[in-house]
Amino acid sequence: MSDSDVKASSGVDRGLIELIEQLVAELRPGVRVQVTPGCSLEADLGLDSLSRMELLHRIEDAFHVRLPEAALIEAETLNDLIRALDAAGVQSEAVMPAQPSISVALPAPLQMLPTDALTLVDVLDWHVAQHPDRPHICFYRSDDETETITYAQLKSRALAVASGLVKRGLAPGQTVAIMLPTCLEFFYSFYGTLIAGGVPVPIYPPARLSQIEDHMRRQSAILDSAQATLLITVPEAKLVARFLRAKVPTLREIVTAQELERTTPPPVIGLRAGDTAFLQYTSGSTGNPKGVILTHANLLANLRAWGQAVEISATDVCVSWLPLYHDMGLIGAWLGNLYHGGLLVLMSPLDFLARPERWLQRIHRHRATITAAPNFAFELCLRRIKDSDLAGVDLSSWRLCANGAEPVSADTITRFAERFAAYGFPAGTMAPVYGLAECTVGVAVPPLNRKPIIDRVVRDTYSRTGRAVPAGPNETHPLRFIACGRPLPGHDIRIVDEHGAVLGERMAGQLQFRGPSSTSGYFRNPQETAKLFDGEWLNTGDVAYIAEGDLYLTSRVKDMIIRGGHNLYPYELEEAVGNLPGVRKGCVAVVGVASTESGTERLVVVAESRERDGAAREELIRKINAAAVEIIGGPADDVVLAPAYAVLKTSSGKIRRAATRDNYVNGTIHTPQRGAAMQFIRLTLSSLYAQVAGAARSALRLAYAAYAYLWFGLLAPPAWLGSLLLPKAWYWPYCRFMARLFLRLTGLSPQLSGGSGLPPGANYVLAPNHTSYLDGLLLVAVLPDAVSFIAKREFERHFISRQFFNKLGAVYVERSDRREALDHSRQLTQLAGAGVRLAIFPEGTFTAVSGLKLFRMGAFVTCAETALPLVPVVIRGARAVLRDGSWMPHHGPISIHICAAITPEDSAWRGAIALRDAARVQMLRHCGEPDLAQ
Repeated sequence: MSDSDVKASSGVDRGLIELIEQLVAELRPGVRVQVTPGCSLEADLGLDSLSRMELLHRIEDAFHVRLPEAALIEAETLNDLIRALDAAGVQSEAVMPAQPSISVALPAPLQMLPTDALTLVDVLDWHVAQHPDRPHICFYRSDDETETITYAQLKSRALAVASGLVKRGLAPGQTVAIMLPTCLEFFYSFYGTLIAGGVPVPIYPPARLSQIEDHMRRQSAILDSAQATLLITVPEAKLVARFLRAKVPTLREIVTAQELERTTPPPVIGLRAGDTAFLQYTSGSTGNPKGVILTHANLLANLRAWGQAVEISATDVCVSWLPLYHDMGLIGAWLGNLYHGGLLVLMSPLDFLARPERWLQRIHRHRATITAAPNFAFELCLRRIKDSDLAGVDLSSWRLCANGAEPVSADTITRFAERFAAYGFPAGTMAPVYGLAECTVGVAVPPLNRKPIIDRVVRDTYSRTGRAVPAGPNETHPLRFIACGRPLPGHDIRIVDEHGAVLGERMAGQLQFRGPSSTSGYFRNPQETAKLFDGEWLNTGDVAYIAEGDLYLTSRVKDMIIRGGHNLYPYELEEAVGNLPGVRKGCVAVVGVASTESGTERLVVVAESRERDGAAREELIRKINAAAVEIIGGPADDVVLAPAYAVLKTSSGKIRRAATRDNYVNGTIHTPQRGAAMQFIRLTLSSLYAQVAGAARSALRLAYAAYAYLWFGLLAPPAWLGSLLLPKAWYWPYCRFMARLFLRLTGLSPQLSGGSGLPPGANYVLAPNHTSYLDGLLLVAVLPDAVSFIAKREFERHFISRQFFNKLGAVYVERSDRREALDHSRQLTQLAGAGVRLAIFPEGTFTAVSGLKLFRMGAFVTCAETALPLVPVVIRGARAVLRDGSWMPHHGPISIHICAAITPEDSAWRGAIALRDAARVQMLRHCGEPDLAQ
């Protein structure tokens, strides 16, 4: 049917045009677009994949039909939609999906895990040796057709692909790009590359095969950055082989997975833990692609830490539609289930976008326990799923729903939990998480079964100072931030200011991380790698604060835009739009704007233009969208042609994207701005003020640190001399006086509460939590009675510290020597029985990570064997004042709570265990930090 055959005057066609006009008006308010049958859905109307799916549902609701979602994805123009609608035929009732039913048995538990595996290939080999026929992946080829593969089948097909790669000359360490849609061939290709000794490079496939040439043009920069030698992809991509070879000199061949498979076994390639397992490209831009280097050791460390944090087991079932080129889908969903032996139920992203109810239906059908998705997915479920779609659905098996990969909306997670509670969705299932490719995938996760925590902070205070002060109940417009949990086991995070100084509790700054999952850098990109590292710490580019052990993300330092789970960078698009006639060159800002409707970010192009003619402005908007399609693969959500000086800049001429975005959100983007000279003066003064204020804050911190060390230097010598000259009975009161004087002079005097639990005149054992170097000093300052501290053996080896600790009656232990530690345990029991008051830190040591660590049993066994009461003591705030690994003290509040004494009920081991558990409950109630033993 040609364009002339399409009669837009027919009722159906007219109704379709009205639907599209309404959708475009919602997506791009204030922009008038004339919809004609020949309009391009992308370039003219600005419909991306999410918008197309929205249109699909509206068409079905309006015309009572059920369209194949592929028809909408492949459609280029309105005419294509009209043909698809004619082919579907008008029905009196919309066809509803069949009610789901439980039909798949849960996977059996495993007795072991591949804990000794050093590489991903070792993991697969272990599973094949242990249970070759265990189901690994159940893939939905269509709504009612599935195919299940076992571990043995995965290895067999991967070996066949590996053989083909070696036959084509793949050498160990060379890269192989994999550009496939969600299909089983992706897994064979990925593991086949590893077995052949290559490095897989997953890249995202084209949304429509008709646009494969444009798509490959955009991907050529990633292929060139990765120095890909082969590209495994769909047959249609072979048509652009000549073009790609010209752009990517290292690319020798473009093949399909089927073409690679051979029956000859490949040679065995010895892989090591430090070898690169794959490259994860994070950039959505083609200008400066960044390939994160992830080794086998990185991946296995993250998989094991994640599994420990959320208690993954082989009985878990994961239903995922996440793309396999994205770290959340590739590592979090697939490799996580592969390592732990759980079943992965896989569906395509298109399957979810078109019918989000299928996700929940399959969670019910397979009794799934774990899922993960970006925030927009939950918003899509709220907007598109009808109650009639969920007849008979039971979501009570769902125990962990990780929400990450883009900013998490407090409103979305609250409404999702409320809406689907009626279908058994457990209250503590939703888990806002944080991760990034540079840390493999996961960085922080909340404790299991905890309802999401939403922190309300005073807006004005946060905006001015960066301090996240909790808002009172009467605060009218508080900021709301979501707790993204605590660091994974073995990993650490910190917040620093612009000068690298570590910030205290509830102070926002740049988020950094370190741990065994951390990348070594970006592939062939030393400039970006240098920006990534700050010593042993890695910069995330995100702004955050920490409160009571939880991480709260507030904004991004970097200019990346996350739309529908895709990372988009503004630079190239700004340059391309600035080169268009009618746009002021260098006066374009591409920004991301949070959308409560879609649950993700909208991409907005603000371009300064002096064009006044209506038709010319519409044509300019069309060209801007065409540039967006060319560069980032989709149109902008909104294009604003703004007056001169609407795009704000710094005094050095850099685009102020955040400020321009704020003006767009506030509706002042069209307000006339000051001239260039006034802008320059105002921005120079603003910049100068910011620099002076920042320098002043840093100077104050340094001055405070110097002041504190001055008093420490003045008071420490007389305190130590007292240990030589004063009788032992006088030394504790003297030390208490000196400690109180130092804390009062430095403004760190602790607020004391409790204390009634100290039995007057009687013996007891103190069990304080351990947070900082200051803990001993704080206890000396507040305790009325002398106690003997348990100190590390290293303090006894130095004359100065030995003299001081001996006078305080310290008992020295060597924790690393188990036999000596046992002897000291007996010594503690004897001392306590002889009337010596002991102060024992049950955690043994402290770190910069907030949280109550596992307890050693010494204090509790001593109390149980001597029948002495145990007095838990909670120190709060000292960690933020002087954090482990830093000698820069910060001023901040400190409190000490002396809990009620606990009397042992049994002299045996079970009495010590009961004492330990009771003390932990009391300490967690008052310390304001997470339970790291969990």
